[in-house]
Amino acid sequence: MKTVSALFDDYKDAETAVEALERSGVPSEQISIVSNNAHDHDKDHSGAANGAGTGAGLGAVVGGAGGLLTGLGMIAIPGVGPVVAAGWLAATAVGAVAGAVAGGAAGGLIGALTDSGVPEADAHVYAEGVRRGGTLVTAKVEDAVALNTETILKQSNWVDPVERRNAYTKQGWTKFDDSLDPYEPAAIEEERARYRQPGV
Repeated sequence: MKTVSALFDDYKDAETAVEALERSGVPSEQISIVSNNAHDHDKDHSGAANGAGTGAGLGAVVGGAGGLLTGLGMIAIPGVGPVVAAGWLAATAVGAVAGAVAGGAAGGLIGALTDSGVPEADAHVYAEGVRRGGTLVTAKVEDAVALNTETILKQSNWVDPVERRNAYTKQGWTKFDDSLDPYEPAAIEEERARYRQPGV
């Protein structure tokens, strides 16, 4: 099994990617989504669970007729704030956060990613991307379909992690820091505008 991940600045692009993965035959239980919820994405899904920090509903509907997105739940990630999430990565991150000692919860999302084979440098970019308003889609797939999975994610307007790491580094960023305050909606919009292509 290989873990293939992609960061998206726009939640709708991430939704499109998840739906495309499911249509290609990747089972819902092998896909995960974690999205900054500063703009209330969960209200768009009738199956979304409420209660930041509880992890309620994560994966509860995964594998059901509605697919991954009907199983969205709301959790809080230190340094990121409230997120909507579903799937194996979200459940793993919640478990790591719940079991972590105070101050060690950053290992939740970063640890879940690195434990599944994502390079640590990329895991920090993905966590920071979610902190700044993005959405992370991750799939665990057989090696034989990993390239196709990556192609699907790239076709859905993904963020190149190397380019984004370079952009963050130019701003003085070194790694995801869960002790920082979450981005407010206005700061997230400013961040998105920085990377938005003209005419979009």
